[in-house]
Amino acid sequence: FVIFLIPCFVVGSEVAFSCQNADDFVGASSPGDIVIGGLFAVHSEMLHPEEDPIKPVIQNCAGFEIQVFLQTLAMIHAIETINNSTLLSGVTLGYEIYDTCAEVTKAMASALRFLSKLNSSEDAVEFKCNYSDYIPRVKAVTGASYSEVSMAVSRLLALQLIPQVSPASSAEILSDKIRFPSFFRTIPSDFHQTRAMTRLICESGWNWIGVIATDDDNGRFALESFGVQAMANNVCIAFKEMLPAYLSDSTFHTKVDQAIEKIVKEKRVNVIVVFMRQFHVLKLFKKAIERNVNKIWIASDNWSAAVKISTIPNIRQLGTVVGFGFKYGDISSFQEFLRNLHKKPTENNKFLREYIMLLSICAHLDYHDFQTCIANQSQDNLLENDGSKPPIWRDDFLNANVEPGFIHSTMLAVYAIAHAIKGQCKDRDCKDPSAFTPWELLEELKRVVIIDGDKEVKFDSKGDMSTSYDVLLWKEIDGHMEITTMAEYDAEKGGFIFEDEEKKKDFLALKKVQSTCSQPCRPGQVKKVTESPHTCCYECIYCPENHYSNQTDMDYCYRCNNKTYWAPINSSTCYRKTIYFLAWTDWFAIFLLLLSAFGVVLVLSICVIFTKNLDTPVVKASGGLTVCYIILFSHFLIFLSTVFFIDVPTEFKCKTRQALFGISFTLCISCILIKSLKILLAFSFDPKLQNFLKCMYKPIPTVVTCTGIQVIICTFWLIFRTPFVDQNFSIPRAIILECNEGSIVAFGIMLGYIAALAFICFIFAFKGRKLPENYNEAKFITFGMLIYFIAWIVFIPVYATTFGKYLPAVEIIVVLISNYGILCCTFLPKCYIIIYKQETNTKSAFLKMVYTYSSKSAGSVAVSQVSLDSKSSSFRATITDSCQAENDSVNGNCHFQVPGQSLIKGKVLPRNAARTMVRKRVSSI
Repeated sequence: FVIFLIPCFVVGSEVAFSCQNADDFVGASSPGDIVIGGLFAVHSEMLHPEEDPIKPVIQNCAGFEIQVFLQTLAMIHAIETINNSTLLSGVTLGYEIYDTCAEVTKAMASALRFLSKLNSSEDAVEFKCNYSDYIPRVKAVTGASYSEVSMAVSRLLALQLIPQVSPASSAEILSDKIRFPSFFRTIPSDFHQTRAMTRLICESGWNWIGVIATDDDNGRFALESFGVQAMANNVCIAFKEMLPAYLSDSTFHTKVDQAIEKIVKEKRVNVIVVFMRQFHVLKLFKKAIERNVNKIWIASDNWSAAVKISTIPNIRQLGTVVGFGFKYGDISSFQEFLRNLHKKPTENNKFLREYIMLLSICAHLDYHDFQTCIANQSQDNLLENDGSKPPIWRDDFLNANVEPGFIHSTMLAVYAIAHAIKGQCKDRDCKDPSAFTPWELLEELKRVVIIDGDKEVKFDSKGDMSTSYDVLLWKEIDGHMEITTMAEYDAEKGGFIFEDEEKKKDFLALKKVQSTCSQPCRPGQVKKVTESPHTCCYECIYCPENHYSNQTDMDYCYRCNNKTYWAPINSSTCYRKTIYFLAWTDWFAIFLLLLSAFGVVLVLSICVIFTKNLDTPVVKASGGLTVCYIILFSHFLIFLSTVFFIDVPTEFKCKTRQALFGISFTLCISCILIKSLKILLAFSFDPKLQNFLKCMYKPIPTVVTCTGIQVIICTFWLIFRTPFVDQNFSIPRAIILECNEGSIVAFGIMLGYIAALAFICFIFAFKGRKLPENYNEAKFITFGMLIYFIAWIVFIPVYATTFGKYLPAVEIIVVLISNYGILCCTFLPKCYIIIYKQETNTKSAFLKMVYTYSSKSAGSVAVSQVSLDSKSSSFRATITDSCQAENDSVNGNCHFQVPGQSLIKGKVLPRNAARTMVRKRVSSI
């Protein structure tokens, strides 16, 4: 093997704090059977040599850190407590604590000594391929204070798998067990801290923030983790400022000034997240107070509980400080230890000796100046102090500067190592330092369980202890800035827990501060991203029609269910569409119902009139009471069918209304058709036409057949394509309940069939339009059919172009018009005669009217039977004269021949023949 010697560079014999030999390098030590190493940044910076060229010499440090000094005391107190307990029976723990001065270089020198072989006189580190049996100087290490130092030291300690338990290094990357297999920590990783910060920012309504971090591994990793969390929660980082990691950097003050200028310039940024070491924050805040900067500062765990920062003069001018600190347990025993610290020996504790010397130098100053004085002294300055001044012990100063989270995590780290040692010493004699190796202790440490107060804590698979955070609020009380606990953050559930309403009010009060790039979009609006690269900078535009947003700052509008809901422009909710139908209470529906009711009254009135005048010629000429009743009943059903077009459509109504109307109207037209045939037959003098009409005139079969066809049409319609209730969404803000006819073809066939019958009826009635003036029913039937045709021809385009709740009213109107037209034309003239023309409603008057009409028509009957297509009227005159010349006075026969036909034998009608024809026509009618 090869041996590496740890060099100890000599600075000068007169410098007491310089490294003269290896033992001078140790800050505090105590012997024991098992030694634990400690790495703490008791000083904030390492001095740099001024000589040129620079030599490889370990320099002295400056900036005594009271908080970190207290952590070294916490480690010492924990070890002493364990040694005085029964936890490790018969085995004592020793310690060697080194000052890293927040420098990786000096920390690496300390780590090299940890790796040196036990009991090696020259502190040699052996190079071996297998360290399984290697016994180094220490079994485990507590520290370091900063993640950047821990990363470097952990990589070195991983060579021999020496467990390293840090009470303060929170960088998320240290959870990687591939790169840092021997690293543990008694605090959560920055992942939980940055998530907690983001949760706080989101719940406070902020999305436009600034971030300031130190330009080291810890700051960069924290910034990266926070950036990921912020992006996932729609929080935008307006600016990022990185400050040099070391105060000795010549650009440090320039960078601080630039950061302050950026904060002042960005007026919309009122929340600043700070990932920095305490001495960086101290410098930044002093400059910010000079510039009257007033913001909300979100503190990381590094400085959230730093008393030396909270006691800066005029700190209240900075605004509000909200931070996250580690959850801690009972540290009362440590506070008692501090009260008795002045009784402790100092020969093996250089840190304690330095602190006592600082007390002597700065004793004349008040609290804050005293703290500043301690921080500003370097080890070189202390050498000039002759120590003649007696120290003035300040018990309250150390207790006042205790940061409970770090003290508790430091003690927890020592106890975790002690419990792991206890597990290794069950079956071994641990008085012998070679009883077990560090890598065996590492495996034991993974399984260790510690009772912390009333709960069990242990390391997870990443080597972290998932403890909670305290949300700290810097609050001015009685003129002094106090660091109070506002809430607890549960890392597992990701929520805040409040002890009482007062603390919750403090938390909610943070929302009063606005830190947004754009004004929040109200419900009903949606964000429209502008040209800015940040998604938090946007314009607010209204949601379009039928869209809504019900929360603030929504990225898109929700679409309403267009079938049942609607929304106006700039709406925060959807409204249920109003359901429309032709209701009973609608004025137009009432008007139509009154018309239908009047029609029913009219039908009943006609029925009464005809019943009372049953034996009159007018009633008999109308086909008798049975036919009139059938026609009037059809009209009644047609008026009744209009009721099914009104109110909420139901399946029954939709099926009934068209079928009832179609069958009733067909029955009515069929009966009128029979009447038209009968009238034409009664007054027709053409034998051929009479023969045809006699064949056609079958009243009962005709009515049954015509109506039956319509019944079949409606039956097939209701079975195969039945009408149903439908919702019409064509109107944006309404739902029209209507009957869907199921099949427009079937509906058209039904109406077309009625129209065909009506057309036939119209033709027959038109043929008899020249009947006697006093009794011309065919003429009125013609008018009734014309009204029907006009109504339904107008209906088709109106029905096709109309929509809405009044669509059924269109059909009701056309039904009423056609029904009233036929009813009035068919029955009102008869009623007029019955009531007002009673003298014409007698048998004698009727016979006289028929006789007169027949007499006018009889003289031309014979000629009409043989009329020719003559080219001149002279031919007809010749025939007539010839007939008269050859007239036989006895029998009155006349013979003439039609061209192209055989001789026709005719007979001239005598005068009394007219009376015979009248009786025949009356009997036929």
